[in-house]
Order: sequence, then C-alpha cells, then structure tokens
Amino acid sequence: MRRRAWIAAASIGLPLVWARGTSRAVGTDEDGPPGDPDFVTGKRAIEAKDWNTAIKALSSAALRDTRNADIQNYLGYAHRQLGQMEKAFAYYEQALKLNPRHRGAHEYAGEAALIAGDLPRAQRHLGALERICLLPCEEYNDLKAAITAHLAKQAR
Repeated sequence: MRRRAWIAAASIGLPLVWARGTSRAVGTDEDGPPGDPDFVTGKRAIEAKDWNTAIKALSSAALRDTRNADIQNYLGYAHRQLGQMEKAFAYYEQALKLNPRHRGAHEYAGEAALIAGDLPRAQRHLGALERICLLPCEEYNDLKAAITAHLAKQAR
C-alpha cells in the first residue's frame, strides 16, 4: 500500500510524508487534514502546552473529519494532560477503532494506563506496538521506558 502511494505521488510530483503513528500517506500540513486551520491551531497549542485551546481547536477539526485517528489521539493527549483520564481513554479508543495500528495512540494509551495504575493495560499496548513495529520504533521504546520506570518506582 505504501509503495503504491509513493509511486502515485512521485508520478504526479506530490510531496508526501508519513504521519507519526499512522499508516497512511498525508500532505505536509501537520499530519492532519490538509489546510485545516483548527488542526494546525490544535497542534500548535499542544506544543505550547495550552491544553484547553488544543481541545477546542481539535474538537472543531474533528467535526469536519470524523475518521481522523490523529485528531482523536491528540484530543486524548490533551485531556490526559488536564487529568481528564476517562475522556483521554475514550479518545484513544476512538483513534484505535479508526486505525488499530496507530502507534502514537498505543503509546499514549499505554502511558495513560500507567498513570491510572493499570500496568496490564499498558503492557497490552506495548505488545501491540511490538507487533506493529517491525523494527524498534520510537513509540515502542518510549512506552517500554515508561513501563520500566513505573516498575522501578513500584519496587522501591
């Protein structure tokens, strides 16, 4: 699938990038809906740690693009940063329904599970990442490190 996307893009001269955590080719506009100002605003708000602005902007983007796993994942992340774990889990679950191989959603859901004290759930997400990432990937490494730190903290 990726090869066909690259060949098609190359044949018409379109630049493509692979979004972190996704398995779909997308344009260069911040991994989301090309040119969606709310998605761009939401991503910038996340980078600035302005969680409420991120949620507002990304929620608007989600109304226009209901099948975008990246938007759902970022909404989960912003809610997690505000300590709204039930909402965070709901958005991560939606991201994974839309794209079961979404590496970022598996990583973030696993980290949220650790915060909630659910080590088995975090380990299930780590197992999913191990199956998804043919070679070690950043999301797998990050979640594995978080689980290792969690276990070390519990051992004290």
